Amino acid sequence: MLGCGIAPSRPPVEVDGGARLDGAAPPSATRTPAEGAAVRDGGVGVENAQSRAAGSDGSAAGSRAPGTALPRTGGTLRLPGAAPTTLDPHRARDVVSAEYIYEVFSGLVTLSNDLKVVPDLAERWTVSSDGTAFTFTLHPARFHDGTAVTSEDVRWSLERACDPDTAPDLAATYLGDVVGCADKLAGRAATLAGVTADDPTHITIRIDTPRADFLAKLTYPTSFVLDRRQVESDPDWSDHPIGTGPFRLTSHEAETRIRLERHAGYHGARALLDAVEYDLRPLDPVTRFENGELDASPVGASDLARVQDPLNPLSHLVVQGPGDLGVSYIGFNTRMAPFDDIHVRRAFSLAVDKPRLASLVLRGAVRPVDTILPPGMPGFDAARSPLSHDPPDGPALARAELAASRYAGALPPITIVASGGGGNSPSTLAVVEAWRDVLGAEVTIEQAPWDTFQADIDRGVYQAWPLGWVADYPDPQNFLDVLFHSGSALNATRYANPEVDAWLVAARTELDADARLALYAKAESRILSDAPWLPLVSGIETWLVAPNVRGFTVPPIVVQRLGQVWYASETKGR
Repeated sequence: MLGCGIAPSRPPVEVDGGARLDGAAPPSATRTPAEGAAVRDGGVGVENAQSRAAGSDGSAAGSRAPGTALPRTGGTLRLPGAAPTTLDPHRARDVVSAEYIYEVFSGLVTLSNDLKVVPDLAERWTVSSDGTAFTFTLHPARFHDGTAVTSEDVRWSLERACDPDTAPDLAATYLGDVVGCADKLAGRAATLAGVTADDPTHITIRIDTPRADFLAKLTYPTSFVLDRRQVESDPDWSDHPIGTGPFRLTSHEAETRIRLERHAGYHGARALLDAVEYDLRPLDPVTRFENGELDASPVGASDLARVQDPLNPLSHLVVQGPGDLGVSYIGFNTRMAPFDDIHVRRAFSLAVDKPRLASLVLRGAVRPVDTILPPGMPGFDAARSPLSHDPPDGPALARAELAASRYAGALPPITIVASGGGGNSPSTLAVVEAWRDVLGAEVTIEQAPWDTFQADIDRGVYQAWPLGWVADYPDPQNFLDVLFHSGSALNATRYANPEVDAWLVAARTELDADARLALYAKAESRILSDAPWLPLVSGIETWLVAPNVRGFTVPPIVVQRLGQVWYASETKGR
């Protein structure tokens, strides 16, 4: 899932006069907790903060201590937010949209706070002896309008997701294992041969070969269940969708406010809050939190030192997550000069002092990374990259790589394109400055509206761009295969290496966990050496949470998380 440029995280908020550290947030998104980042399909902790630290799962301290009262129901949680690009789960590509989608919709399975695949609309499932047929038994769930959910709703939703007119690249990425998906996307079939509604409460999905990651892929919104009656009768249905999640959308005022209210008929644990209200206006959330206008606020790099100061009363309200499973990076178009030369890509990678970027520019709100897989991801190895910047050797190595390229002494004009105001972000400016100082490269920064930016990246028209990728599920496949296999619809860098492809294909069907990780390690090492990405930082998400709010979590990826938030006293949000 796309997670904006240079410091992926979640709800964007404003900082430094509106500058963002990313280049990929939608126009309405002004910044994320790590000073600016979070968007597209594609993303980006530290331990607990002082006396009011997060729990091991990233939840606010005091969620439940011995002798405390049981969770209360009621109240409205007030949060800052950003305008979603879409509320259609089958077209969602960014973490801003996903924040709302995961609360309003459901799929057959979901991820728990500890990122395990657990039942959602399906209460259980069985797998055939050959590992290719999954039969799900549905909960007696209901849509927000009270209509019962049946296996036919699930079947129709998967059919729609795999329609070539919906979002074919997403369907190919997350549902491509389903028998018949490729044929339907290519127009060779009208229906999915591998999906059968056996009876109203059972549905069977067949995949082409046993895979270790299939159930994890089903947690992505492409597989979420929609109300067919609404979708087919209302062309504007996604402005006021009917879902099956713990909250229903009751108000969506563009660029102003989104209100979610408890779904009384939810099939899982009922939400404790009456409602959650997001303020979409580009106002500084930390100031509004201090004024009592918000119940929780992400903390950007510019405020981090102040709120963590032990002498500041706010330090007791700080909650830090375990670390985002995401990476902010610069993408290089490997088919466009000068980044069609491996030595140029390596030179531009070695020229950037990432520890300096993380500590001085981003003020410790992120961790520098040299890898594609983020810290915390299975298979992560901090020492895997051969292109780590190691001052004082980094600049010399960078210049040697550039001298070895066919563009030595004659670099063509280079432009890096960022989304919205991301071109003015301190991070992007710092990277471009490093390229000039170390390599003598004059790089122009341009900006593009989010919709244009996303489409142009997909079309391969940019030389370089700042972006971020947030994990959809905790599996190396979600980074390495999705983003770097030559046949992937989401391979924006146009990177292609036959050996890497072979390792990635082998990992798809390798069911032994250690052997599978070994294949991904080979693939990542080669990709890092070829340098289609310049990995930069991984986010550390920090929030301020009001003292009467309990159960507020800061998970490492976007998951459903607001259903069990509650107020510890009668003093509740408006």
